[in-house]
Amino acid sequence: MLLRSASPWKRPISRRQLLSGGAQAVGYFALARALTGCGSSSNGSGAGGAGRLGNIGPLGEPLDIGIRIPEGFTARVIAEANRIVPNTSLLWHTDPDGAATYATDDGGWIYVSNREFLPGGANALRFDASGEIVDGYNVLSGLVSRINCGGGISPWNTWFSGEEYELGLIWECDPFGNALARPLRALGTFAHEAAAVDPRTNYVYETEDESDGRFYRFVPDTPNVGGRADLTAGTLQVMRVLATQDEVDAPGTFGPLPVEWLTVPNPNPVLGGVLTGDPTRLQVPESTAFDGGEGIWYHDGIVYFGTKGDRRIWAHDPVAQTVECIYDDAMFAEPILDSVDNIVITPGGDLIVVEDKSEANQQAVAITRDNRILPMIELAGQEGSEVTGPAFSPDGRHFYFSSQRGPGANGVTGFAGITYCVSGPWFAA
Repeated sequence: MLLRSASPWKRPISRRQLLSGGAQAVGYFALARALTGCGSSSNGSGAGGAGRLGNIGPLGEPLDIGIRIPEGFTARVIAEANRIVPNTSLLWHTDPDGAATYATDDGGWIYVSNREFLPGGANALRFDASGEIVDGYNVLSGLVSRINCGGGISPWNTWFSGEEYELGLIWECDPFGNALARPLRALGTFAHEAAAVDPRTNYVYETEDESDGRFYRFVPDTPNVGGRADLTAGTLQVMRVLATQDEVDAPGTFGPLPVEWLTVPNPNPVLGGVLTGDPTRLQVPESTAFDGGEGIWYHDGIVYFGTKGDRRIWAHDPVAQTVECIYDDAMFAEPILDSVDNIVITPGGDLIVVEDKSEANQQAVAITRDNRILPMIELAGQEGSEVTGPAFSPDGRHFYFSSQRGPGANGVTGFAGITYCVSGPWFAA
Protein backbone atom coordinates (compact mmCIF):
# COMPACT_ATOMS: atom_id res chain seq x y z
CA MET A 1 0.00 0.00 0.00
CA LEU A 2 1.17 3.52 -0.78
CA LEU A 3 2.34 5.41 2.31
CA ARG A 4 1.46 9.10 2.35
CA SER A 5 3.05 11.92 4.25
CA ALA A 6 0.95 12.97 7.21
CA SER A 7 -0.31 16.49 6.74
CA PRO A 8 1.31 18.99 9.15
CA TRP A 9 -1.85 21.10 9.07
CA LYS A 10 -4.80 20.88 11.44
CA ARG A 11 -6.92 22.70 8.83
CA PRO A 12 -6.34 24.15 5.39
CA ILE A 13 -3.96 27.09 5.18
CA SER A 14 -5.04 30.10 3.15
CA ARG A 15 -2.99 32.09 0.69
CA ARG A 16 -3.46 35.19 2.87
CA GLN A 17 -2.11 33.39 5.93
CA LEU A 18 0.91 32.19 4.02
CA LEU A 19 1.71 35.57 2.52
CA SER A 20 1.37 37.28 5.88
CA GLY A 21 3.60 34.76 7.61
CA GLY A 22 0.73 33.62 9.82
CA ALA A 23 1.24 30.00 8.92
CA GLN A 24 4.53 29.79 10.84
CA ALA A 25 6.76 27.24 9.24
CA VAL A 26 3.92 24.95 8.39
CA GLY A 27 6.28 22.87 6.45
CA TYR A 28 4.46 23.99 3.27
CA PHE A 29 6.95 22.63 2.65
CA ALA A 30 7.41 19.22 1.89
CA LEU A 31 8.48 21.42 -1.01
CA ALA A 32 10.87 23.59 0.96
CA ARG A 33 12.28 20.55 2.72
CA ALA A 34 12.87 18.86 -0.60
CA LEU A 35 14.79 21.89 -1.81
CA THR A 36 16.81 22.22 1.39
CA GLY A 37 19.18 19.53 0.28
CA CYS A 38 20.00 21.50 -2.85
CA GLY A 39 23.15 23.47 -2.41
CA SER A 40 25.07 23.70 -5.64
CA SER A 41 24.25 25.42 -8.88
CA SER A 42 21.92 23.88 -11.40
CA ASN A 43 22.91 23.31 -14.96
CA GLY A 44 20.51 25.99 -15.98
CA SER A 45 20.76 29.20 -17.82
CA GLY A 46 18.29 31.69 -16.44
CA ALA A 47 18.79 30.60 -12.85
CA GLY A 48 20.38 33.88 -11.82
CA GLY A 49 23.01 34.83 -9.27
CA ALA A 50 25.22 32.62 -7.20
CA GLY A 51 23.25 32.65 -3.96
CA ARG A 52 19.87 32.72 -2.30
CA LEU A 53 17.02 35.11 -2.93
CA GLY A 54 17.15 38.14 -0.66
CA ASN A 55 14.51 39.86 1.44
CA ILE A 56 12.23 40.88 -1.38
CA GLY A 57 9.67 43.35 -0.10
CA PRO A 58 5.93 43.48 -0.73
CA LEU A 59 4.64 44.39 -4.16
CA GLY A 60 3.88 48.05 -4.69
CA GLU A 61 1.05 49.78 -6.51
CA PRO A 62 0.51 48.98 -10.22
CA LEU A 63 2.88 50.74 -12.61
CA ASP A 64 1.63 52.35 -15.79
CA ILE A 65 3.25 49.53 -17.79
CA GLY A 66 0.80 47.03 -16.30
CA ILE A 67 2.73 45.25 -13.56
CA ARG A 68 3.39 45.36 -9.82
CA ILE A 69 6.95 44.97 -8.57
CA PRO A 70 8.68 44.90 -5.16
CA GLU A 71 9.54 48.16 -3.46
CA GLY A 72 13.04 49.34 -4.37
CA PHE A 73 13.02 47.67 -7.80
CA THR A 74 12.68 49.17 -11.28
CA ALA A 75 10.86 47.86 -14.34
CA ARG A 76 10.77 48.45 -18.08
CA VAL A 77 9.23 46.97 -21.20
CA ILE A 78 11.95 45.49 -23.38
CA ALA A 79 9.81 44.18 -26.24
CA GLU A 80 6.22 44.39 -27.48
CA ALA A 81 4.50 42.11 -29.97
CA ASN A 82 4.39 43.35 -33.56
CA ARG A 83 6.89 46.13 -32.86
CA ILE A 84 10.56 46.43 -33.74
CA VAL A 85 12.71 45.88 -30.65
CA PRO A 86 14.78 49.03 -29.96
CA ASN A 87 18.38 48.91 -31.27
CA THR A 88 17.55 45.92 -33.49
CA SER A 89 15.74 45.07 -36.71
CA LEU A 90 13.76 42.28 -35.01
CA LEU A 91 9.96 42.32 -35.01
CA TRP A 92 9.00 40.84 -31.62
CA HIS A 93 6.61 37.90 -31.65
CA THR A 94 3.14 37.58 -30.18
CA ASP A 95 2.30 35.02 -27.48
CA PRO A 96 5.74 34.83 -25.83
CA ASP A 97 6.18 31.72 -23.71
CA GLY A 98 9.10 29.60 -22.46
CA ALA A 99 12.43 31.38 -22.16
CA ALA A 100 15.98 31.23 -20.81
CA THR A 101 19.15 33.30 -20.63
CA TYR A 102 22.70 32.50 -21.74
CA ALA A 103 25.93 34.25 -20.73
CA THR A 104 28.09 35.76 -23.48
CA ASP A 105 31.87 36.16 -23.58
CA ASP A 106 31.69 39.95 -23.30
CA GLY A 107 29.92 39.91 -19.94
CA GLY A 108 26.46 40.25 -21.42
CA TRP A 109 23.75 37.68 -22.02
CA ILE A 110 21.05 36.46 -24.39
CA TYR A 111 17.35 36.02 -23.62
CA VAL A 112 15.59 33.43 -25.82
CA SER A 113 11.78 33.37 -26.02
CA ASN A 114 9.34 30.94 -27.67
CA ARG A 115 6.17 31.87 -29.54
CA GLU A 116 3.15 29.73 -28.58
CA PHE A 117 1.10 30.20 -31.71
CA LEU A 118 0.77 29.04 -35.31
CA PRO A 119 3.24 29.85 -36.77
CA GLY A 120 5.56 29.44 -33.80
CA GLY A 121 9.32 29.78 -33.58
CA ALA A 122 11.69 31.51 -31.15
CA ASN A 123 13.55 34.80 -31.04
CA ALA A 124 16.56 36.05 -29.08
CA LEU A 125 17.61 39.38 -27.59
CA ARG A 126 21.26 40.09 -26.86
CA PHE A 127 22.22 42.38 -23.97
CA ASP A 128 25.54 44.00 -23.13
CA ALA A 129 27.09 43.89 -19.66
CA SER A 130 25.06 46.92 -18.58
CA GLY A 131 21.77 45.25 -19.52
CA GLU A 132 21.07 47.23 -22.68
CA ILE A 133 19.78 45.51 -25.83
CA VAL A 134 22.39 45.44 -28.59
CA ASP A 135 20.93 42.88 -31.02
CA GLY A 136 17.90 40.76 -31.79
CA TYR A 137 17.42 37.84 -34.16
CA ASN A 138 15.44 34.69 -34.90
CA VAL A 139 16.74 31.31 -33.70
CA LEU A 140 13.82 29.11 -34.86
CA SER A 141 11.64 29.92 -37.84
CA GLY A 142 7.88 29.88 -37.48
CA LEU A 143 7.73 28.51 -41.02
CA VAL A 144 8.93 25.11 -39.77
CA SER A 145 7.60 25.04 -36.19
CA ARG A 146 4.33 25.73 -34.42
CA ILE A 147 2.90 26.26 -30.94
CA ASN A 148 6.33 26.50 -29.32
CA CYS A 149 5.43 26.44 -25.67
CA GLY A 150 7.97 25.52 -23.00
CA GLY A 151 11.54 24.52 -23.51
CA GLY A 152 14.75 23.76 -21.74
CA ILE A 153 18.45 24.36 -21.61
CA SER A 154 21.27 21.97 -22.35
CA PRO A 155 24.64 21.74 -20.57
CA TRP A 156 26.22 22.61 -23.93
CA ASN A 157 24.31 25.92 -24.13
CA THR A 158 21.55 25.20 -26.61
CA TRP A 159 17.82 25.86 -26.29
CA PHE A 160 15.22 23.10 -26.53
CA SER A 161 11.95 24.49 -27.92
CA GLY A 162 8.94 22.20 -27.44
CA GLU A 163 6.00 22.11 -29.85
CA GLU A 164 2.80 21.60 -27.90
CA TYR A 165 0.52 19.62 -30.22
CA GLU A 166 0.07 15.93 -31.00
CA LEU A 167 2.62 15.97 -33.83
CA GLY A 168 5.04 18.15 -31.87
CA LEU A 169 8.80 17.80 -31.76
CA ILE A 170 11.60 19.31 -29.73
CA TRP A 171 13.79 21.66 -31.72
CA GLU A 172 17.38 22.31 -30.66
CA CYS A 173 18.26 25.96 -31.23
CA ASP A 174 21.48 27.94 -31.05
CA PRO A 175 20.77 30.97 -28.83
CA PHE A 176 23.88 32.68 -30.21
CA GLY A 177 22.47 32.58 -33.74
CA ASN A 178 25.39 30.77 -35.34
CA ALA A 179 23.65 27.53 -36.36
CA LEU A 180 20.27 26.56 -37.78
CA ALA A 181 17.73 24.95 -35.47
CA ARG A 182 17.19 21.22 -35.96
CA PRO A 183 14.32 18.90 -35.03
CA LEU A 184 15.16 16.14 -32.55
CA ARG A 185 12.87 13.40 -33.82
CA ALA A 186 14.45 10.73 -31.66
CA LEU A 187 13.06 12.50 -28.58
CA GLY A 188 9.55 11.59 -29.69
CA THR A 189 6.49 13.01 -31.40
CA PHE A 190 3.89 14.25 -28.92
CA ALA A 191 2.62 17.43 -27.24
CA HIS A 192 5.94 18.58 -25.84
CA GLU A 193 6.01 21.09 -23.03
CA ALA A 194 9.54 21.24 -21.67
CA ALA A 195 12.81 19.32 -21.33
CA ALA A 196 15.79 19.14 -18.97
CA VAL A 197 19.14 17.35 -19.18
CA ASP A 198 20.86 15.47 -16.37
CA PRO A 199 24.48 16.59 -16.99
CA ARG A 200 25.89 13.48 -15.34
CA THR A 201 24.41 11.19 -17.98
CA ASN A 202 23.14 13.58 -20.68
CA TYR A 203 19.77 11.84 -20.48
CA VAL A 204 16.95 14.19 -21.53
CA TYR A 205 13.78 14.32 -19.39
CA GLU A 206 10.56 15.50 -21.06
CA THR A 207 7.07 16.55 -20.00
CA GLU A 208 3.89 16.11 -22.05
CA ASP A 209 1.03 18.60 -21.83
CA GLU A 210 -1.93 16.21 -21.98
CA SER A 211 -4.40 15.36 -19.24
CA ASP A 212 -3.16 11.77 -19.51
CA GLY A 213 0.39 12.75 -20.48
CA ARG A 214 3.50 10.83 -19.58
CA PHE A 215 6.90 11.64 -18.14
CA TYR A 216 9.64 10.60 -20.55
CA ARG A 217 13.38 10.23 -20.69
CA PHE A 218 15.58 9.91 -23.75
CA VAL A 219 18.69 7.75 -23.42
CA PRO A 220 21.15 8.66 -26.20
CA ASP A 221 23.12 5.88 -27.84
CA THR A 222 26.18 8.14 -27.66
CA PRO A 223 25.82 10.30 -24.54
CA ASN A 224 29.08 12.22 -24.92
CA VAL A 225 30.53 13.49 -28.17
CA GLY A 226 33.00 16.23 -27.40
CA GLY A 227 31.09 17.26 -24.28
CA ARG A 228 27.58 16.99 -25.69
CA ALA A 229 25.13 14.20 -26.38
CA ASP A 230 24.28 12.94 -29.83
CA LEU A 231 20.51 13.35 -29.73
CA THR A 232 19.84 11.88 -33.15
CA ALA A 233 19.74 8.26 -31.97
CA GLY A 234 18.74 6.59 -28.75
CA THR A 235 15.85 5.11 -26.78
CA LEU A 236 12.71 6.95 -25.69
CA GLN A 237 11.37 5.62 -22.41
CA VAL A 238 8.33 6.37 -20.26
CA MET A 239 8.08 6.32 -16.46
CA ARG A 240 6.12 3.77 -14.53
CA VAL A 241 5.61 4.49 -10.84
CA LEU A 242 5.47 1.25 -8.88
CA ALA A 243 2.06 2.09 -7.44
CA THR A 244 -1.43 2.07 -8.88
CA GLN A 245 -2.67 5.04 -10.91
CA ASP A 246 -5.35 5.69 -8.28
CA GLU A 247 -2.70 5.88 -5.59
CA VAL A 248 -0.62 8.32 -7.63
CA ASP A 249 -3.69 10.47 -8.38
CA ALA A 250 -5.00 10.61 -4.80
CA PRO A 251 -4.58 14.05 -3.15
CA GLY A 252 -1.63 14.82 -0.93
CA THR A 253 2.15 14.75 -0.97
CA PHE A 254 3.79 11.36 -0.87
CA GLY A 255 6.86 9.33 -1.63
CA PRO A 256 9.53 8.79 -2.58
CA LEU A 257 8.26 5.81 -4.55
CA PRO A 258 10.31 3.50 -6.78
CA VAL A 259 9.98 3.87 -10.54
CA GLU A 260 11.05 1.99 -13.62
CA TRP A 261 11.50 3.04 -17.24
CA LEU A 262 9.78 1.25 -20.12
CA THR A 263 10.70 1.59 -23.78
CA VAL A 264 8.25 3.36 -26.10
CA PRO A 265 7.91 1.02 -29.13
CA ASN A 266 7.27 3.74 -31.73
CA PRO A 267 8.49 7.22 -30.70
CA ASN A 268 7.31 8.76 -34.00
CA PRO A 269 3.89 7.32 -34.97
CA VAL A 270 3.56 9.74 -37.88
CA LEU A 271 3.53 9.44 -41.65
CA GLY A 272 3.08 12.35 -44.02
CA GLY A 273 2.13 14.71 -41.23
CA VAL A 274 -0.64 12.41 -39.97
CA LEU A 275 -0.76 10.37 -36.77
CA THR A 276 -0.77 6.77 -38.03
CA GLY A 277 -0.52 4.80 -34.80
CA ASP A 278 -1.12 5.01 -31.09
CA PRO A 279 0.25 8.20 -29.54
CA THR A 280 3.37 7.64 -27.47
CA ARG A 281 1.48 8.09 -24.20
CA LEU A 282 -0.80 5.14 -25.02
CA GLN A 283 1.81 2.72 -26.33
CA VAL A 284 2.84 1.43 -22.90
CA PRO A 285 -0.43 0.92 -20.98
CA GLU A 286 1.29 0.13 -17.69
CA SER A 287 3.09 3.50 -17.67
CA THR A 288 1.95 6.21 -15.25
CA ALA A 289 -0.14 9.18 -16.38
CA PHE A 290 0.69 12.71 -15.21
CA ASP A 291 -2.02 15.35 -15.54
CA GLY A 292 -0.71 18.11 -17.80
CA GLY A 293 3.08 18.06 -17.64
CA GLU A 294 4.59 21.55 -17.59
CA GLY A 295 7.90 23.12 -16.54
CA ILE A 296 10.93 21.00 -15.68
CA TRP A 297 14.30 21.81 -14.13
CA TYR A 298 17.38 19.82 -13.15
CA HIS A 299 19.02 20.92 -9.90
CA ASP A 300 21.71 19.25 -7.83
CA GLY A 301 20.90 15.68 -8.81
CA ILE A 302 17.11 15.98 -8.87
CA VAL A 303 14.72 16.54 -11.80
CA TYR A 304 11.77 18.72 -10.72
CA PHE A 305 8.63 19.04 -12.84
CA GLY A 306 5.13 20.43 -12.52
CA THR A 307 1.69 19.21 -13.56
CA LYS A 308 -1.00 21.82 -14.07
CA GLY A 309 -4.09 19.59 -14.11
CA ASP A 310 -3.66 18.44 -10.52
CA ARG A 311 -1.50 21.43 -9.49
CA ARG A 312 1.47 19.48 -8.25
CA ILE A 313 5.25 19.62 -8.19
CA TRP A 314 7.26 16.42 -8.43
CA ALA A 315 10.87 15.44 -7.74
CA HIS A 316 12.55 12.56 -9.57
CA ASP A 317 15.85 11.17 -8.29
CA PRO A 318 17.58 9.53 -11.28
CA VAL A 319 20.13 7.74 -9.09
CA ALA A 320 17.72 6.33 -6.51
CA GLN A 321 15.12 5.82 -9.27
CA THR A 322 12.29 7.32 -7.24
CA VAL A 323 9.64 10.01 -7.66
CA GLU A 324 8.05 12.12 -4.93
CA CYS A 325 5.11 14.52 -4.92
CA ILE A 326 6.51 17.48 -2.99
CA TYR A 327 3.64 19.96 -3.44
CA ASP A 328 -0.09 19.47 -3.94
CA ASP A 329 -2.39 22.47 -3.70
CA ALA A 330 -5.29 20.20 -2.75
CA MET A 331 -3.86 20.54 0.76
CA PHE A 332 -4.72 24.26 0.87
CA ALA A 333 -8.01 26.13 1.08
CA GLU A 334 -6.61 29.00 -1.00
CA PRO A 335 -3.41 27.66 -2.58
CA ILE A 336 -0.48 29.89 -3.35
CA LEU A 337 0.07 28.09 -6.64
CA ASP A 338 -2.72 27.48 -9.13
CA SER A 339 -1.99 25.54 -12.32
CA VAL A 340 1.80 25.21 -12.15
CA ASP A 341 3.58 26.18 -15.39
CA ASN A 342 7.17 27.34 -16.00
CA ILE A 343 9.58 26.72 -13.12
CA VAL A 344 13.09 27.94 -12.36
CA ILE A 345 15.31 26.86 -9.48
CA THR A 346 18.01 29.30 -8.42
CA PRO A 347 21.56 28.13 -7.67
CA GLY A 348 20.75 28.49 -3.97
CA GLY A 349 17.79 26.13 -4.26
CA ASP A 350 14.86 28.57 -4.27
CA LEU A 351 11.94 27.64 -6.52
CA ILE A 352 10.25 30.17 -8.82
CA VAL A 353 6.89 29.26 -10.35
CA VAL A 354 4.52 30.96 -12.77
CA GLU A 355 1.02 29.76 -13.52
CA ASP A 356 -0.77 28.46 -16.61
CA LYS A 357 -4.21 30.02 -16.12
CA SER A 358 -5.39 33.49 -16.99
CA GLU A 359 -7.71 33.45 -13.98
CA ALA A 360 -4.90 32.49 -11.60
CA ASN A 361 -2.91 34.93 -9.48
CA GLN A 362 -0.96 36.28 -12.49
CA GLN A 363 2.23 36.26 -10.46
CA ALA A 364 5.71 34.84 -10.43
CA VAL A 365 6.15 33.42 -6.93
CA ALA A 366 9.32 32.28 -5.18
CA ILE A 367 9.21 29.55 -2.56
CA THR A 368 12.46 29.54 -0.63
CA ARG A 369 14.29 26.79 1.17
CA ASP A 370 13.70 28.58 4.49
CA ASN A 371 9.90 28.60 4.06
CA ARG A 372 9.44 32.12 2.72
CA ILE A 373 6.84 32.80 0.05
CA LEU A 374 7.79 35.78 -2.07
CA PRO A 375 5.55 37.20 -4.79
CA MET A 376 8.10 38.63 -7.21
CA ILE A 377 5.90 40.36 -9.78
CA GLU A 378 2.23 40.51 -10.69
CA LEU A 379 0.38 41.54 -13.82
CA ALA A 380 -2.03 44.44 -13.30
CA GLY A 381 -5.00 45.26 -15.51
CA GLN A 382 -4.19 42.38 -17.85
CA GLU A 383 -7.18 40.10 -17.47
CA GLY A 384 -7.00 37.09 -19.75
CA SER A 385 -3.21 37.01 -19.81
CA GLU A 386 -0.64 34.98 -17.85
CA VAL A 387 3.00 35.24 -16.78
CA THR A 388 5.46 33.28 -18.93
CA GLY A 389 9.17 32.99 -19.66
CA PRO A 390 10.80 33.58 -16.24
CA ALA A 391 14.59 33.90 -16.36
CA PHE A 392 17.33 35.81 -14.56
CA SER A 393 20.33 37.48 -16.12
CA PRO A 394 23.50 35.53 -15.26
CA ASP A 395 24.49 38.13 -12.66
CA GLY A 396 21.09 37.89 -10.96
CA ARG A 397 20.29 41.61 -11.23
CA HIS A 398 17.58 41.39 -13.89
CA PHE A 399 14.46 39.20 -13.96
CA TYR A 400 12.82 38.73 -17.35
CA PHE A 401 9.29 37.52 -18.02
CA SER A 402 6.36 38.09 -20.37
CA SER A 403 2.67 38.83 -20.22
CA GLN A 404 1.68 36.34 -22.88
CA ARG A 405 -1.37 38.17 -24.20
CA GLY A 406 -0.88 41.64 -22.78
CA PRO A 407 -3.53 44.15 -21.61
CA GLY A 408 -6.85 44.22 -23.40
CA ALA A 409 -6.50 40.77 -24.94
CA ASN A 410 -9.27 39.19 -22.86
CA GLY A 411 -7.72 35.79 -23.39
CA VAL A 412 -7.48 36.07 -27.18
CA THR A 413 -4.22 34.76 -28.63
CA GLY A 414 -2.28 35.65 -31.73
CA PHE A 415 -2.00 39.41 -31.68
CA ALA A 416 -0.33 40.67 -28.48
CA GLY A 417 2.25 40.07 -25.76
CA ILE A 418 4.74 42.13 -23.74
CA THR A 419 8.16 41.17 -22.38
CA TYR A 420 9.47 42.90 -19.25
CA CYS A 421 12.64 43.31 -17.23
CA VAL A 422 12.53 43.99 -13.48
CA SER A 423 15.86 44.98 -11.95
CA GLY A 424 17.01 45.17 -8.36
CA PRO A 425 18.55 43.28 -5.43
CA TRP A 426 16.97 39.91 -6.11
CA PHE A 427 19.74 37.94 -4.43
CA ALA A 428 21.24 38.28 -0.96
CA ALA A 429 24.72 39.76 -0.87
